Amino acid sequence: MPDFLELCEVSAKDLRLILEDARKVKMERNGKTRGVLDAGTPLSDFVVALIFEKHSTRTRLSFDVGVRQMGGQSIVLASTDLHRSRGESVKDTALMLSRYVDLIMIRTYADKVIREMVEHASVPVINGLTDYSHPCQIMADVMTFEEKAGPIKGKTVVWVGTGNNVCNSFLHAAGQFGFNFVFCGPERFDPDQKAVSFATSRGSAFVIDRNPFNCVKDADLIVTDAWISMHEEADQDYKQKLNAFQVNKELLSFAKPDVVFMHCLPAHREEEVTSEVLDGPNSVVLDEAENRLHVQKSIMKWCLGLI
Repeated sequence: MPDFLELCEVSAKDLRLILEDARKVKMERNGKTRGVLDAGTPLSDFVVALIFEKHSTRTRLSFDVGVRQMGGQSIVLASTDLHRSRGESVKDTALMLSRYVDLIMIRTYADKVIREMVEHASVPVINGLTDYSHPCQIMADVMTFEEKAGPIKGKTVVWVGTGNNVCNSFLHAAGQFGFNFVFCGPERFDPDQKAVSFATSRGSAFVIDRNPFNCVKDADLIVTDAWISMHEEADQDYKQKLNAFQVNKELLSFAKPDVVFMHCLPAHREEEVTSEVLDGPNSVVLDEAENRLHVQKSIMKWCLGLI
């Protein structure tokens, strides 16, 4: 059964299959309370390990609730719950987990950890986030955009800020779903070149524009993220270089009136984005968060051969 590691490693056909199933799942749950099980309880025979080596709100809740709504059993494990934190190898952890569970989701730091987990686990592994990528988030973002603005193919996505893990996955998605990508941030924070190369190799246009007021003019979607990741500390001039790239009312005034704004959260209000934008009419941040639940259900089902 397949792993879900990077959007560039899953076929575009399968990514579309997952999104179609997620839309169906969401529609079928319309109006139901959170504790009502999904029709057919597709995970009723499965146990899922949810491993969090990084702090998590949305990833933890959406995966845990998703497993329960599909009738499965989840085991939530923080890094301190496992002997990994005391030196046990990734190999031994993966081999052991494969004897207890049917599916592993891991949210970790180094990409090499999840690669090693896949190498030794005999059950599917889902990338819940690494320092390099965040594929589940971008699947939810594509789903959310298409709910609000129609097919994303041919549209222009503008990333404002730092080229981080979420940005890398957006570039993978650009190549898979056929949209164009503009990066707008200081040169020091440009996105990963391999992610850029994947997007352009699949026919997506990639542009770097250091002028935020210029880059948003043709944007169908504006995206930003926290300037500082959870485990990072800013050096002295870090924020100063990024202040010009704040998403605020003035910046949105240069964009189309119906431009969509996204942020995967958590947000640092009044830093990378103002509250006026985050809570404003163009923002779909809560829809993004909700759609994590629906799309991750479909990712789990896909990994287990259920769709």
